[in-house]
Amino acid sequence: MLDCELSTKQHVTKVASSCFYHLCQLKPIRRVVGKEVMAQLVSAFILSCLDYCNALLAGLPRTTTDPLQRVQNAAARLVVNLRLRDYLTPALKQFHWLTVASRIKFKLCLFVHLIHLGRALQYLVDCV
Repeated sequence: MLDCELSTKQHVTKVASSCFYHLCQLKPIRRVVGKEVMAQLVSAFILSCLDYCNALLAGLPRTTTDPLQRVQNAAARLVVNLRLRDYLTPALKQFHWLTVASRIKFKLCLFVHLIHLGRALQYLVDCV
């Protein structure tokens, strides 16, 4: 159990590091493109990385997923051009972005719903 948690933290750290790198690469073009285009770029490069295999993070302590939440907060600040101390909730609501914990729960609920409807992949249906 301890080895699994350690490797999960390493995975989260690597994903967060990669996402922060991409955010730094996107920052110079913020003034050139509009807010909507920047939101699409962030969704493509950052949020897709946060969502990849995030269902495996369900049930882990918040301290494990906090780096991913910090990435999402930085992405929202980049898109809306907020300062570090500015309130983030309106920006997240504006673009309909769930928090990382809510994204994980949503993905699991979606999987269960698709399994219940019989539209999921067969190996998922077999597992349940």
